[in-house]
Amino acid sequence: MSDDADSRPPLEAAGTTSGTTSGTTGRWRVEVVDESASTNADVGDRFRSGEREGLVLAAEHQTAGRGRLGREWVTPARSSLTVSFLLVPDAAPPERWPWLPLLTGVAAAAAVRRVTGVQVALKWPNDVLADDHKLGGILLERIEHDGTAAAVVGIGINCHQSRDELPVPEATSLAIVTGGPVDRSALLGALVEELEVRYDEWVAGADLRAAYLELCTTPGQQVKVAVPGGEVTGEAVDVDEAGRLVVRTSAGEEHLGAGDVVHVRPEGP
Repeated sequence: MSDDADSRPPLEAAGTTSGTTSGTTGRWRVEVVDESASTNADVGDRFRSGEREGLVLAAEHQTAGRGRLGREWVTPARSSLTVSFLLVPDAAPPERWPWLPLLTGVAAAAAVRRVTGVQVALKWPNDVLADDHKLGGILLERIEHDGTAAAVVGIGINCHQSRDELPVPEATSLAIVTGGPVDRSALLGALVEELEVRYDEWVAGADLRAAYLELCTTPGQQVKVAVPGGEVTGEAVDVDEAGRLVVRTSAGEEHLGAGDVVHVRPEGP
């Protein structure tokens, strides 16, 4: 690891046991590894090898991480919270699964607010914002093995990066926003707890739309939504019961699913 990494405290999982960097919080089994090409890919491999729901894998350094649509997500060692959850919501029908990344956003926002006090917001469908800059992102991948479907939910939150370590000017980190260090271990623990609450509510059939809309800044904006083969321009007015963005255009309302959207941008004056 670099000198910068050496100056940044390592992650500690809740309930760490001697000789390992792992722990158990309720039904969640938290593991921290020094390096992973992709925590989502590793968790997917573990599921196909028989791992059950509840695995939480965090990496100090992710070398080939992916965001939505195959975008690269690589961060300096110990600079971020990079973690993936294995969920097997077999009690929930497939049509409700698009809410999984959205409820994860609610959990991530709650965890950041709880640990740091930063009043983060959400941009539909999967960005965590601080001061209108991207603080983190969420990637859900659906996989199957032996007839069972699972969701691997990856979360990346920028914690310690300086401005010159961020990939684009539109990004930020908690250290930049707060002006001080961030306890990544406390953030990991809070994220596990907050996600457990929202996930259990969702599995039980709860409607999390109001909680998501309270945090989401996209409705009310004039937007340009890039979709395969074109663009949808209009006012984002809502997120519907299926988790789709509702855009009011000159031709009527469009309901856009996250899987069909390349990106959403505010429309300039």
